[in-house]
Amino acid sequence: MGRISPFDTENATATGNAQKPILAPELAVSEWFNTPTALMLSGLRGRPIFLHSFQLLCPGCVSEALPQVKRIERAFGNTELQVIGIHTVFEHHAAMTPVTLRAFLHEYRISSPVAVDMTDETSDIPVTMQRFGMRGTPSSILIGRDGAILSHVFGVEDDLVLGARIAMALNAAPPVTQEKSGTGDGCADGRCDVPAGTMAAGR
Repeated sequence: MGRISPFDTENATATGNAQKPILAPELAVSEWFNTPTALMLSGLRGRPIFLHSFQLLCPGCVSEALPQVKRIERAFGNTELQVIGIHTVFEHHAAMTPVTLRAFLHEYRISSPVAVDMTDETSDIPVTMQRFGMRGTPSSILIGRDGAILSHVFGVEDDLVLGARIAMALNAAPPVTQEKSGTGDGCADGRCDVPAGTMAAGR
């Protein structure tokens, strides 16, 4: 059973510490595999996203997490769920290069998009891993249609629990897009803001 991160909004609600929804930060990626174009979380808004973090030399990732990812791909392959892997290397950097990762993905038949987390020149912890506050690998993050983090787990969650989370995310209504009203810049919801600097310029 995985351990729930403090970033898990569902866990916070269950314990009585309700928080406002936390929007998922954007991925910082140096290279992509299994996708013809780079993906952005903001560009996938409206679809649930299952983001899983792994290292190819992490025993728990190889024996438990990645097999679970393949089961998710089979179970939800015909739905709107977008599965994205991110290779978050924070140890043994010389051994886990993109070249090695490419061979690994082929050998383990990982077909969903996989990103290489961008390195941080000032830290062993890569950038996306820092942004999401991941505590290690494997980690998984479920992101709702509105871009908010629904769950954030360190370890491998039970299949039934994770499947139920994903099903709930898929059943959620798509986010409502509010159209701006008015014709001028800075006008929305029947109100128009004075452009920055206008009042000062008129003094």
